[in-house]
Amino acid sequence: MYESHFGLREPPFSLTPDTDYFFSYADHQEALNVLLVALRMGEGFLKITGEVGTGKTLICRKLLNLLSDEGMVTAYIPNPYLTPSALRYCLAEELGVDYPMNIGGHRALQLINKKLIALKASGRQVILLLDEAQALPEETLEAIRLLTNLETEKSKLLQVVLFGQPELDDHLNRPSVRQLKQRITFSHTIHPLTREGCEGYLYHRLRVAGYPGENLFEEKALDWLCRGSRGIPRLINILAHKAMLAAYGEGKPSIDKSHLKRAIDDTEDAFVRPGRFARIWHTLFRRDTTTVLRGGS
Repeated sequence: MYESHFGLREPPFSLTPDTDYFFSYADHQEALNVLLVALRMGEGFLKITGEVGTGKTLICRKLLNLLSDEGMVTAYIPNPYLTPSALRYCLAEELGVDYPMNIGGHRALQLINKKLIALKASGRQVILLLDEAQALPEETLEAIRLLTNLETEKSKLLQVVLFGQPELDDHLNRPSVRQLKQRITFSHTIHPLTREGCEGYLYHRLRVAGYPGENLFEEKALDWLCRGSRGIPRLINILAHKAMLAAYGEGKPSIDKSHLKRAIDDTEDAFVRPGRFARIWHTLFRRDTTTVLRGGS
């Protein structure tokens, strides 16, 4: 809608995880580097956690592309809320193993194991990537652990990377899955972007989308964007998109703080923490109210 108004080739703030827009922010790049190094070393279990909207799926997609470029075999399961049998079937399908779902778990594992051995013999490394892993049922977590038991005398036949929200750590802290937790050799937590990271992320996406200039967002607008989004990339996308729509509707060539305020007001999960004066006022108000309730003057 506003692309031609701002000199863009395409919408810069789509919520789909497009790897062309991957921003090499220090925290995200470190997560990617940890994964690549650990997988090349043949480590069995890896884990990446982060809050909703912090970019886990985009890192997962970027990793998939890099692993494919290196000739590794990847199996990607974006929705792991599956029974153990359904998980085995999805893995088999990703690996090109054809079998009916009713053959039984033991026979299914035999067929998967046979395929993994064949791939290993041809020098191919196999990696299973599970997105939204906090949704994994406990019995499916155990099925994944059993899959990683498949190995030769010298190396694992299957490596697993779990991407999930912080609730994944809660699941892994349960005594019933302690054997799986002990197998996680590398992990990394993704954090929200800093003020500098927010600005870098914003202009990176604008440049990829073809924006030819600089300072499209005024400085105060950037402050409101970073505070309102709390440094969460998904919220940055939503707020920036709405603010650009507001500026476009007014025919303005740049985005100011009034456009960001409107975007924040229109977005449920966005907010701006009160300033120092507001916090002091709130504390005094609570104290005065408490005094009155206690019958003081």
